[in-house]
Amino acid sequence: MAESHKRKAKKDDFLMQGAILAAAGVITKIIGVVYRIPLTNILGDEGIGFYGYAFEVYAMALVLSSLSLPTAVSKLVSARMAMKQRKNAFRVFTCSLIFAIVVGTLFALIIFFGADAFSTHLMKSPLSAFALKVLAPGLFIVSILGVLRGYFQGLGTMVPTAVSQIIEQIVNAVVSILGAVFLFKVGTRAAEKQNNELLGPAYGAAGATVGTIVGALFALLFLIFAFFVYKDVIKRQIRRDKSRRTESYSRILKILIATIIPVIFSTAVYNINQILDMTLFNMIMAAQGFTEEKYMALLGIYSGKYNTLISVPLAMANGLAASVIPSLTAAVTTSNRPQVYNKINQSIRFTMLIAIPCFVGFVVLASPIMVLLFNDASTTPAALLALGAITIVLYCLSTVSNSILQGLDKISTPAKNAGISLVIHIIALLIMLIVFKWNIYALVGSNIVFALCMCILNMSAIHKASGYKQDMEKNYVRPLLAAVIMGVVTYAVHLILDILIGGRFATIISILIAVLVYAVSVLKLGVLSVDDILALPQGNKILRLCRRLHLLSEEEY
Repeated sequence: MAESHKRKAKKDDFLMQGAILAAAGVITKIIGVVYRIPLTNILGDEGIGFYGYAFEVYAMALVLSSLSLPTAVSKLVSARMAMKQRKNAFRVFTCSLIFAIVVGTLFALIIFFGADAFSTHLMKSPLSAFALKVLAPGLFIVSILGVLRGYFQGLGTMVPTAVSQIIEQIVNAVVSILGAVFLFKVGTRAAEKQNNELLGPAYGAAGATVGTIVGALFALLFLIFAFFVYKDVIKRQIRRDKSRRTESYSRILKILIATIIPVIFSTAVYNINQILDMTLFNMIMAAQGFTEEKYMALLGIYSGKYNTLISVPLAMANGLAASVIPSLTAAVTTSNRPQVYNKINQSIRFTMLIAIPCFVGFVVLASPIMVLLFNDASTTPAALLALGAITIVLYCLSTVSNSILQGLDKISTPAKNAGISLVIHIIALLIMLIVFKWNIYALVGSNIVFALCMCILNMSAIHKASGYKQDMEKNYVRPLLAAVIMGVVTYAVHLILDILIGGRFATIISILIAVLVYAVSVLKLGVLSVDDILALPQGNKILRLCRRLHLLSEEEY
C-alpha cells in the first residue's frame, strides 16, 4: 500500500511538471498567434515570407548550437540526481555552460557574417539577410538559456523554464510589433529611393526579429535570478553528497557531446525539412512561371497563418516531451520497469487527449478560425488548415515518442528514423510539386508523409526497446470518438449561431461549447480511468466534481 502511494506521488509530480511546461507552452503559442495578427497586417504576406525565411536559417543554427542543450543537460543531470550524485550533476551544469558560451559565440558570428550568402544562395531570398543579421546575436543568448533550462528540468522542476518562456514571449510580442512598425517605415522610404517595393516588407521583417533577441535576453535574466535564488539549496545538496566518485570535466564533455549529436541530428531534420521545403518550393514555383511576389505571398500564408496555428497544440506535446525525458531517465537508471511503462503510456494518452480534438476542431472550424484570428475569409488559408490539421496528431506523437526514446537511452534511434522519414518526405514533395502541381498544398501533404513515417518508426522502436504495448482503444479510439462527437455538435452549433448572430462571436461561442462537449464525452466514454484522473494535478478535486455531476462512465463507478 505504501509502495503504491509512493508510486502515485511520483506519477503526480511527473504529470504536474509536464502540465506546468505544457501550459506555459500553450500560453506562449497563444501569445504568438495573437501578436502575429497585427504583425501580419503590418508586414503583409511578403514581409511574413521574409520573416519566415530568416527564421528557418536561424532555427537551423539554433539546432546546431543550442536547441539540443536543454534535452541533453536535463538527461545527464537527472541521471546523476537519481544516483544521488549531486556534485557531479552540478559539474554537468558547469561544463555545459562553458560549452554553450563557446559554441553560441561561434555560431552567432557565422550567421551574422554569412547572412548575405545564406539568404542569396541557400534560401534564394536575398532580402531576408536583414532579418537574419538581427537574429544572429540570439544564438549566443539562447545557448546559455538552454543550459539553465536543462539544469532546472534535470533537477525535476519545470517552473523556471515555464516562467521564462512566458516572459520571453510577452517581451517578444511587444518589441516585435514596435520594431516592425518602425523599420517598415524606414524600409518604405528606402524603397522609394531604390525603386524596390519589397524593401519595406524586408526591413519590417528585420524589425520584427528584434523582439526575438530582446525576449530571449529577458528570459535569460530571469533564469539567472532564479539560479541565484536557488544557489543555497544547490550548495546544501552538494554538501550532503556522500558519493566518492567525481567525474572529470573531460569525461562530462565527451558524454555531453555524445548525447547532443544524435539529438541535434533528429531535431535538425525537422528544421532542414522546412528549409528544403521552402527552397524546393521557390525553385519549382519559379520554374513553373510564378513571380517572386506570388510564391512569397503563398509562403507567407503557410508560415504566418497555417504554421502559427498548427504550432499551438504542438507546444503541449513539447511540454510533456521535456518533462518525460528526466522522469524516464530516472526510472531507467533505477531499473523501475512498471514506472517506465506507466510514464510512456500516460505521456502518449495525455498528448492524444489534446492533439486529437485540436485536429477535429481545426477541420470543422477552419474558415471561421482564420476569420476570427486573421480576418482572412479567403479559401487558401482555411483549406491549408483543414487539410493539414492531421499533422497536429502526427507531430505531437512523433515529438513525444522522440523524447520517450531519448529517455530510454535510445538517443540515436530518433535521428535514424528522422533521416529515413526525410528521404521519403523529399520524394513525396517533389512528386506533389512537379507531377501533381499541388502548389502550396504540396508542403502540407509532404509534411503529413514525414510525420506519419516518424510515428510508425518511433513507436516500433519503443516497443523493441522496452516491450511497451500501446493501449489503442484508450489512447486513440476513444479520444477520436469523443472528438468526432464534439466536431458534429460544434459544426451544428456554429451553423445555427452564424445564421442567428454571425461574425466572430459565433466562432468564440462554438469553440467554448466544443471544449465542454469534448470534456463530457471523454469522461462518459471512459477515456480516463479513476487512476488517470487522480494522477492529474488537483486530481482528487476533479474526481469529486466528476462524481457529483455524474460525468464518469459506468465502468468507473
